[in-house]
Amino acid sequence: MIRSLLLATTLLCAPAALAEPVAITGGKVVTNTPQGIIENATVVIDNGRVISVGTAAPPAGARVIDAKGKWVTPGLFAAFSRVGLSEIDSEDSAEDTSAPSSKFQASLHAADAFNPDDTAIAVTRIEGVTHAAIVGAPGKGLFAGFGAIIDLSGGLNSLQAREAFMLARLGESGASAAGGSRAASLLWLQTAFDDARAYPKGFSDDGEGDILSRKDAIALKPVIEGKIPLMIEVHQAGDILQVIALQKREPKIRFIILGAAEGWRVADQIAASKIPVIVNPLTNLPDRFEILAATLENAGRLSRAGVTVAIADPGEATHNTRLIQQLAGNAVANGMEWGQAFAAITSVPAGMHGRPDLGVLSPNATADVLIWDGDPLELMSSPDAVFIAGVETPMVSRQTKLRDRYLNLSEPLPQAYER
Repeated sequence: MIRSLLLATTLLCAPAALAEPVAITGGKVVTNTPQGIIENATVVIDNGRVISVGTAAPPAGARVIDAKGKWVTPGLFAAFSRVGLSEIDSEDSAEDTSAPSSKFQASLHAADAFNPDDTAIAVTRIEGVTHAAIVGAPGKGLFAGFGAIIDLSGGLNSLQAREAFMLARLGESGASAAGGSRAASLLWLQTAFDDARAYPKGFSDDGEGDILSRKDAIALKPVIEGKIPLMIEVHQAGDILQVIALQKREPKIRFIILGAAEGWRVADQIAASKIPVIVNPLTNLPDRFEILAATLENAGRLSRAGVTVAIADPGEATHNTRLIQQLAGNAVANGMEWGQAFAAITSVPAGMHGRPDLGVLSPNATADVLIWDGDPLELMSSPDAVFIAGVETPMVSRQTKLRDRYLNLSEPLPQAYER
């Protein structure tokens, strides 16, 4: 019995290593590499990796999946998300995206709050998202702490990177948090950099610098040393230029701009700075002063200017990460080239977050593979199969179970609903 239990445990813990090779044949394959899109191609995956992509016959002994008439693509990578950090936004006990009463900022870790059993994980996965960059929201200061990289398998080992980037805010919300003005927020941020650079010099006996606590100064050090990126949320064109100026003063820091609703106005400057951006292509309603010049054409204009563009929706990042496919489709409808829009939800965010093995279908890439029933950027298309690291995942979520449970009302209702 003990041997049987050990064998069962081994099988559960290492499904990718023990899985049979899989050959997905006959599909329209989007590689996100110089190979481009290959018609009637075969993708072979084994042991969690892509083995080959091309028109060769499937290898002997492989499980063959017929994808004729379908699209085969890399898994989607959410450039910005809070999936797994909040089960119910309106219930404090089930919400871990922000800590407004905490004295800590930069030293917080989204990984410590991540719940792989969150029902939003499966909901997001069956829509094709296989990996995501997750991070909390800033509390009372400018920093939200460290963001993490997760896979959407729902497994207890789905945390891939604990300290992948750090999030901070400027613009309107940063000004409010720093004392009431943009000047205050910029000085606050620069002083925080100085604290981290100087630590432990200048810190009082009780562990306080000019701005940061000892813990936060230590946490910020890898950012100012260029070891992990600093993602800064800004939208207004002038605020974006301030980030570009900040990069010139802090050349070691690797910046990512989040938001950039008015990015098109300074697209050439962003391109020259080589700072990548994460945008929501549907941001076009001027609901606050810092996005008065927002337009549906933002993503396309940035892309044509040579800016590295990823697509996500920071405002709906907890439960609607699954909609990044629709955001990319809308970007295409408003002027972005199809290949660049698809890359903006796959290979671009993967590379931005240090995972060039994801978001592409090429030999030795991680085998995150999707089989779609149509063009993945069309609203009515959806995945028929989702592989994460070579393992086919269930196309089931709490919502699909509820749908199936109550689909036929002529059948007996569950006991709880009987009178």
